[in-house]
Amino acid sequence: MELLDKLNWRYATKAMNGQKVPQEKIENIIEAISLAPTSSGLQPFEVFVITNQELKETIKPIAWNQSVITDCSHLLVFAAWDTYTADRINKQFDLTNTIRGFKNEGWENYRQMLLSSYPQKDAEENFNHAAKQAYIAFSQAIAAAAFEEVDSTPLEGFDPAALDEILGLGEKGLRSCVMLPLGYRESEKDWLVNLKKVRKSREDLITEID
Repeated sequence: MELLDKLNWRYATKAMNGQKVPQEKIENIIEAISLAPTSSGLQPFEVFVITNQELKETIKPIAWNQSVITDCSHLLVFAAWDTYTADRINKQFDLTNTIRGFKNEGWENYRQMLLSSYPQKDAEENFNHAAKQAYIAFSQAIAAAAFEEVDSTPLEGFDPAALDEILGLGEKGLRSCVMLPLGYRESEKDWLVNLKKVRKSREDLITEID
């Protein structure tokens, strides 16, 4: 029940107070991101953890001037692969073999299946697929932050192309898809802080098929 209590505590924080989040909590959130499930275990994204205040000030105007960009402790940018390539797929499969210490015929066959499929697809289709995997990790980061009693604000309200340019993501074969400021709420300036959480009823959300 503790996790559910924390998820009920969290909300999309609209104002932060600039207080720094202890590094241990940040590391726990990052570890939760790393542990998130992804399709074929490829983890087709990278996360940029920004504390540089000047850089946050540069990002703020291309994110609707939202104050949480500059008032947060850490700004997380989730950037997905711009496409799948043979090198990227092979690197992850090779890592798996190294860590596990053996090669598995079925796993190697699966590698070849992906190599014959993903790299040949349209880059935009591949990016959309990779971005979905980033969102799985993004959601897990939100839950982990709540567990650490760190406030967060899921943000899609920004100009991705402008953010890509600011961070030089194109040269890295990445495209930004979502941001997550982490910090602590400024209750007196946050209109949302005391409002009740609104969610669909169980009946409207869940369909049980026996």
